[in-house]
Amino acid sequence: MLKDLLDERLIQLHVHADGWEDAIRKAAAPLVETGKVKESYVDDIVKGVHEYGPYIVITKHVALPHARPESGALECAIGITTLDTPVEFGNKDNDPVSYLFCLSATDNNKHLQALADLSELLEDEAFYKMLDTAKNSHEVYDYLTKGKEEA
Repeated sequence: MLKDLLDERLIQLHVHADGWEDAIRKAAAPLVETGKVKESYVDDIVKGVHEYGPYIVITKHVALPHARPESGALECAIGITTLDTPVEFGNKDNDPVSYLFCLSATDNNKHLQALADLSELLEDEAFYKMLDTAKNSHEVYDYLTKGKEEA
């Protein structure tokens, strides 16, 4: 489940980024700082976008930065970053990106239910409204771990 991969320390709101690469590095920074991924993992995310284009932009205004587990994923986790100003990734259908969900997966399966949970949230306008209006990471964490009705 998504809440199993969440940690309040991985949630950042209204981050300023100077372009897509900076956005990825800033979104991944809490995962590095908390020991969820190695710096090499972040480097591979950026390298992947340079090599394959903005494939991590998965829907309107949303990017899912991730790399292969062997790139340096130490624990399954997901970070949430909202940007103060959206950035262009080069995806004409879904740019600009305002929300980054940085995923660390240690294998090809453990995170699949969390991604299914996230995909449901990404279809919910109330989720984006909550992200845009939350005053701190605790509000976001509560919303996602206690349920929309209780938060």
